[in-house]
Amino acid sequence: MKKVFGFIVVAAVALSMASCFSSKKGSSANGGEVTGVGGANFAEPSPYGMVLVKRGSLKMGSEKTDSLWGKSMPSRDISVDAFWMDEKEVTNSMYRQFVYWVRDSIIRERLADPAYGGDESFKIEEDKNGEPVTPHLNWNKRIPWTKADEDQEKAIASVFTTHPFTGEKMLDASQMNYRYEVFDYAMAAQRKYRLDPHERNLDTDVQVNEEEEIIISKDTAYIDDSGVIHRETITRPLSSMWDFVNTYIINVYPDTTCWVNDFQNAENETYMRLYFTHPNYNEYPVVGVNWEQANAFCNWRTDFLLRGLGNDAKFIQRYRLPTEAEWEFAARGKDGNELPWEQEGVASEDGCYYANFKPDRGNYTKDGNLITSRTGIYSANSNGLYDMAGNVAEWTSTVYTEAGVLAMSDMNPTLTYNAAREDPYALKKKSVRGGSWKDPESFIKSAWRSSEYQNVGRSFIGFRCVRTQVGTAGKVKGTKAPKKAKRK
Repeated sequence: MKKVFGFIVVAAVALSMASCFSSKKGSSANGGEVTGVGGANFAEPSPYGMVLVKRGSLKMGSEKTDSLWGKSMPSRDISVDAFWMDEKEVTNSMYRQFVYWVRDSIIRERLADPAYGGDESFKIEEDKNGEPVTPHLNWNKRIPWTKADEDQEKAIASVFTTHPFTGEKMLDASQMNYRYEVFDYAMAAQRKYRLDPHERNLDTDVQVNEEEEIIISKDTAYIDDSGVIHRETITRPLSSMWDFVNTYIINVYPDTTCWVNDFQNAENETYMRLYFTHPNYNEYPVVGVNWEQANAFCNWRTDFLLRGLGNDAKFIQRYRLPTEAEWEFAARGKDGNELPWEQEGVASEDGCYYANFKPDRGNYTKDGNLITSRTGIYSANSNGLYDMAGNVAEWTSTVYTEAGVLAMSDMNPTLTYNAAREDPYALKKKSVRGGSWKDPESFIKSAWRSSEYQNVGRSFIGFRCVRTQVGTAGKVKGTKAPKKAKRK
């Protein structure tokens, strides 16, 4: 019995030790074999209001020449990875949340300013242990909209203006400036921009000139004493990782005058005054937002999301505009259709239209709408996306060239160029997709390409956001998983 008991004790100790070793990350009890270091599983939550477009391939563009306009689309077989995409276009309500966030951040900054009473509780400058931190606004401190003292009233009133004729109190759009910074990971990864000169050439037998200056350009911006935003592209020798940080200051208030300027000699004053602000238009797509403002919204939306995620924030990809290839891939649906729906033509046998566009010359209302319509009132395509044809055309992240996809890779294709202020204006064109409420049938086809200058907002251009999905799993669209071999 003593021998048996001794064996049990030894076995128990051995199991206990094995349990201890196997519970440590990076350790293994598999006889010294390399089994890899794991980490905690992370299930990416489905982003609110987005649908997953699974990775796949398509023939982008069209090999046929458009019969009406005589224009052909560059065509190429491409593949894209999976991404999340807004199921509907960004609405007035969503974009107004962005504008109000900018407004409230300005008010909080001023409430903490000694010139407006200097309430330090609106700004956080140290952590709970009293250690100094980078000063930032305290969003848990409410703005005293109704019970403000004299200094606070002055701070709140400073972001509003009064119409000189009607006396109406309005938000001062000129002050709605949003500042953000972007680290250019792609540029920093390029071998020619490595900080260590010996890493700039793959051929290690070639002598590297360590004294050679590497010149880099970056975007920066500032506001002068009169409140004017100045954007500059500066060029200087590469010195640190900070040279890959681009700074932008964007006035984010949409150009509501686009309704008048896009349509001369038309009675569109009501849209100009009310389309963005009236609650009846809450669920209509935002317009008058240029490409630079749409990018600013994507950055704000990311930061707004990441604030509450803690350590999990590092696993979440940033919101951005879709590439031209991603947009077309998503619009065509799972079967790669010429239009987002499966049926032939643009209307059913009963005369019901599948999208909001201009069905007839001068007859905008034939489809039931005069201008834009509420998002999502037409059926979604097979990817679960609404209004991928008509309603408003949509910004993409891709720079516009006539060569299109032919100038890009065939894997996750895109072409980017952040035009400097001093660049020729022609270099500031970005690709726009989908056609709009004012366009004929040809323009709402998924392959149709158009363009607009990045700093111009239109009454017929809006946008939606995407977010790359990390670590896609499961079947690839259009393929079958191989069968497992049976054991004999």
